[in-house]
Amino acid sequence: MSGFDDRERAFENKFAHDEDLKFRVTARRNKLLGLWAAEKMKLTAEESEAYGKAVVQADFEEAGDEDVLRKVLGDLTSAGVDTDEGIVRKAMDDLMVEARRQFIEEA
Repeated sequence: MSGFDDRERAFENKFAHDEDLKFRVTARRNKLLGLWAAEKMKLTAEESEAYGKAVVQADFEEAGDEDVLRKVLGDLTSAGVDTDEGIVRKAMDDLMVEARRQFIEEA
């Protein structure tokens, strides 16, 4: 029974590690997305940093990426930036790849 318990514990630990990594990569992606959007809105460096953090916080409103998409798209539109949902989704996809790359390089 001990071998089974050890294997079960190992699977649980791996799952917890994978979920933590997924959360951290998504948070990094959201910050990068916020910085990307801040550049489009021509915010100052200080404003950009604060906006990046606000985009990370927006992800805690509901499960999935829709809350982040709504915030960034709404803010870009309000700032008069010519964009649409497809452009923001593409940026989200591209920046997810970048966030993963950054984590791999840090490891």
